[in-house]
Amino acid sequence: MTRSRATTPDGVEYRDLNGNGRLDPYEDPRLSPEDRVADLVPRLSLEEKAGLLFHSMLGIGEPGAHDEAAGFSPATPREVVMGKLINHFNVSALPSVRDTVRWHNALQELAEETPHGIPVTLSTDPRHAFSENAGASIAAGSLSQWPEPLGLAAIGDVELVRRFAAIARQEYLALGIRAALHPQIDLATEPRWARQIHTYGQDAATAADLVVAHLDGFQGERIGPDSVACTTKHFPGGGPLQDGGDSHFVYGHDQVYPGGRFEEHLAPFRAAIAAGTSAIMPAYGKPIDLELDGETVEEVAFSFNRRIVTRLLREKLGFDGVVVTDWGLITDVEVMGLPFPARAWGVEELSPIERMERILDAGADQFGGEERTDLVLDLVASGRVAEARIDEAVRRLLLVKFQLGLFDDPYLDEDAADRIVGAPEFREAGHLAQAESVTVLKNGDLPGGGAALPLRTGLRLYLEGVSADSVAGIGTVVADPAEADLALVRLPAPFEPRNTYFLEAMFHQGSLDFPADVTERIRSLAAQVPVVLDVTLERPAILADLDDAVTALVGSYGASDAALLDALTGRVAPRGRLPFELPRSMAAVEASRPDVPSDTGNPLYPHGHGLTV
Repeated sequence: MTRSRATTPDGVEYRDLNGNGRLDPYEDPRLSPEDRVADLVPRLSLEEKAGLLFHSMLGIGEPGAHDEAAGFSPATPREVVMGKLINHFNVSALPSVRDTVRWHNALQELAEETPHGIPVTLSTDPRHAFSENAGASIAAGSLSQWPEPLGLAAIGDVELVRRFAAIARQEYLALGIRAALHPQIDLATEPRWARQIHTYGQDAATAADLVVAHLDGFQGERIGPDSVACTTKHFPGGGPLQDGGDSHFVYGHDQVYPGGRFEEHLAPFRAAIAAGTSAIMPAYGKPIDLELDGETVEEVAFSFNRRIVTRLLREKLGFDGVVVTDWGLITDVEVMGLPFPARAWGVEELSPIERMERILDAGADQFGGEERTDLVLDLVASGRVAEARIDEAVRRLLLVKFQLGLFDDPYLDEDAADRIVGAPEFREAGHLAQAESVTVLKNGDLPGGGAALPLRTGLRLYLEGVSADSVAGIGTVVADPAEADLALVRLPAPFEPRNTYFLEAMFHQGSLDFPADVTERIRSLAAQVPVVLDVTLERPAILADLDDAVTALVGSYGASDAALLDALTGRVAPRGRLPFELPRSMAAVEASRPDVPSDTGNPLYPHGHGLTV
């Protein structure tokens, strides 16, 4: 049973969310979001308030199948929405557009059955590019497909980022996704770090410019019914990790500033706050030997760190929006037979309830990836946390829901969604950006004379890692490199596979050197035929042993074979410039300072390098 719409005797249409047959102030669309929040908060039970403090994962199952768990979610929709009164959910894999819309609408109907009918807010990690990582991003699927954020940084065009964000916003809205767990504006200053692909590169000024455009495209001038509310992450900059380990995992949690560049990493967040980001997510890492204003910062993870969340973010920088923690800081779990300890770095010895108390005291509003509403109830019942502190967080969280218009109309139009998501003009814009982001690093001459790029037509081509369909009309594919005029090869950036912890296999870490057999294979091929080599730069790669062998070398950051060929043939002019430097050796990487951009010394290619062809 849904409460749908009602009309007062004087003709005001509203949703009777608490089912009492009258227009209460929080239901009144004529009032400001602030006034509606002020009316609703005192009406809520502590259980309803506790539910608002959690932002969990929810798998998408059959529409209306509220008693069946789906995806990674161990609980059913009814258990979390009706039982725990949670109404913020991060979604990952999506079915078809129409099935997604039907599922979303059924979920909102379920939410109407809660005591005050608080609507659901759906969120997502980045999902408009190529990378597929259950802990960080989802490939585009039905949506338009663009280069990764690192590729947008390589182009460096503020208006293009604003256009991308405006298109992505329309597709999100059509699918009912009202919160974006991005942009990620950590600086890519540690070459080994696994999450550079989702950043805007190593340069603070570039990241600051692009985050403003990103927020403008998603949120507009202010949060409203046509907005997607953004969570900017990972405050105060999550890139400078000791030895490049990722802070999801036990070995990667130390964040260091040997070059004294803390303020440089903070700079893009200042821009995001000034631009009105709806929410901020602190980084997983814990600061080591960090001093701010002459005071040593406690070595505990940022979400547990009052010096960072309250004193720096709230008081000094003036941010009064939502602070949501990164996922899984409270509960140690095991998933698919692999351990995944809580990222409670520096406070591992605390119990789950003590961790939660510490996060609330630090100043965060919402717990990502957790469902422990029972702990909130225990903290308040025991007097360890005042209900007024819970109310403070609840007000911020409800304000965003009211600003987005979810209380007035959370439902979607199935036909409209089918027209909007993946619309041809959106796909074409994404394809063009993929091709433009390609960075030409080297363009040597072919034996017969003339530069290798742009590719000439009519050549006999030997392919590795490139589909034959993508070169149709360009040349003839041959199976033997000895018969080819040119070899076209694509390689992913190198990494060391790891699988000790849940999700670890999805985070590409470790050495930037290619395995010896890969280097030998490419050098052997280059001895037979000129090679045009593309390396997908999800993070920097050591290319010195390949650079001197191949005829042409390019980098890409999420580009289909078709988009790459458009760039290589000149049908689309590639205009990418390196968003980070490419080190000459791992020794240079190991000697560099993690917080300092362009610090590897005598790089093979410097930040900003790129040729025009």
